[in-house]
Amino acid sequence: MPGIFVLATALEGTLGRSALELVGGARALAGPLGLQVSAGLLGHGERLADAVGQLHEYGVAQVYRCDHPTLGPGQSDAVLAAAGPIIERAKPDIILVGADTVGREVAPRLAYRLGAALVTEAMSLEVDGRAILARRQVYGGRAIATLAVATRPAVISVKPRALDVPERSPTMGTVEEASVDIDPADLPAQLRELQSERAEVSLDDAAVVVGGGRGVGGPEGFKLLAELAGLLGGAVGASRPPADEGWVPITWQIGQTGKSIRPNLYLAVGISGAAQHVAGVSGARTIVAINKDPEAPIFTLAHFGLVGDFKQIVPALIARIKDARGA
Repeated sequence: MPGIFVLATALEGTLGRSALELVGGARALAGPLGLQVSAGLLGHGERLADAVGQLHEYGVAQVYRCDHPTLGPGQSDAVLAAAGPIIERAKPDIILVGADTVGREVAPRLAYRLGAALVTEAMSLEVDGRAILARRQVYGGRAIATLAVATRPAVISVKPRALDVPERSPTMGTVEEASVDIDPADLPAQLRELQSERAEVSLDDAAVVVGGGRGVGGPEGFKLLAELAGLLGGAVGASRPPADEGWVPITWQIGQTGKSIRPNLYLAVGISGAAQHVAGVSGARTIVAINKDPEAPIFTLAHFGLVGDFKQIVPALIARIKDARGA
């Protein structure tokens, strides 16, 4: 039956937040359009059964589960190979894909194969009659374009953290096993090595993020930010220049070409506020900017601002927090 299909990946063995955000978007569209929500769950390992349960818990009645050893982190070609047959079986009108590292590659290729309409990096979705209005950033984050998607089928990739995880809506769902024949040797791209970084608090899920920019001056400055983030139970991020300079891992980069975050509190330290960075933090509930340049563009976005040298302000904040806690 035609409906809205969520491409849910569990490439590290567990269902990510992004998949649940897609479910929330699908449910919001399904009601006005009179469609049902289904999902294709792609991954490998025993924990896929738990992921199926999560999808049912959040209101997905029909789940197509594909368990294959090639469906691991970074394996875009394998995900595309597995998704195709499942989507042909489900025959959905609308396919939602997370615009993460894998999804950014899969969505356009999938749309081409299906002869479908394509919207990438959507930030919001809503219904207007029979059309879906998808908003996305353009011109390096300087403007927002609204696209009306009336063609079916349609593939829409959604930026992580652009949508909220929905309320639970348990349903007695069904699971259909979807077997695929994927020969690793036939995949165009071969994964030789996977490097990952584990932090106490994930940048993607942190309620507090302390971000540093070029104004931090180098790796030593980020050590100071890390101390502040640790006291606040948060994570450290960065704008693009520190990542390009090698001061911090590329996985810390926030912005249009990095991660999008939606913390309760974002502290922007030494960040000028270029549109490309702002594109990744616009979902933060409260933004506090610390910059010695009173004309820095970041102050037009910030809810609170401190003009001054971060080397004086951040240690003062750290001391104040420690005093308040009696440390």
